[in-house]
Amino acid sequence: MGDILLDHVSFTYKNGYEAVSDISLSIRQGERVAILGQNGAGKTTTVRMMNNMRRPTKGTVMVGDKNTKDYTTAQISREVGYVFQNPDDQLFHATVQEEVEFGPKALEMTGLADAKDENPFSLPLSIRKFVAIAAVIASDPEVYIFDEPTAGQDRVGLLSLDKIIRGLQDLGKTVITITHDIEFAINTFDRIVVMAKKKIIKEGSPKEVFHDEEVLQKAMLKTPYAVRFARELSLGEEITTNEQLIEALARRETEYEL
Repeated sequence: MGDILLDHVSFTYKNGYEAVSDISLSIRQGERVAILGQNGAGKTTTVRMMNNMRRPTKGTVMVGDKNTKDYTTAQISREVGYVFQNPDDQLFHATVQEEVEFGPKALEMTGLADAKDENPFSLPLSIRKFVAIAAVIASDPEVYIFDEPTAGQDRVGLLSLDKIIRGLQDLGKTVITITHDIEFAINTFDRIVVMAKKKIIKEGSPKEVFHDEEVLQKAMLKTPYAVRFARELSLGEEITTNEQLIEALARRETEYEL
């Protein structure tokens, strides 16, 4: 059921401002998809239409076989869970365990078992984000939307996020993430969607997207370090990740020794 389909969708606010303009996007169940773009590109409005927090003014949004226009936000939210950028927008209870009631597996997945009796608001912002993620995992939707989950996270937090997202995919869940973190997008997601000026301008694998300089310039995204460095050293156009870069440098060093 975790398929999402946006068919020629637009969204215009009551004041006449068009936030998303005629976009079409299909996301299959079990995919890991990152949506990138500068502020104002339309990312947040797009994903909020997926769980019915925003209803398209034009076009159709399908969640499985459900047209979101025929259902309440609460009904769609049971199937499409949303983790807000600011966890304080969705945390209400006095303890972590109450936030994640009936969800011991969620506490385990997010590494919060030892903090179950803590007041969420006594925890650092980076940890409160994991509480918000655990609360959504506990409700067991088919689709997860994470809004800027890496903001404020250190390397340990980033590795934990990667593990959670891959674990959800192993359970057959769909994971959609808005992020400005290019390295996180490259290393964690199967497919990248790039938005600029309220439209989708490119979608594909990390390699297809991050080797397209024209698209990166249009979206005002930086060329990843590994791609830039590999070009400067003429290591080839296949390199996208830091791991691939290190392997290519090691091969070159071996060739020189021979």
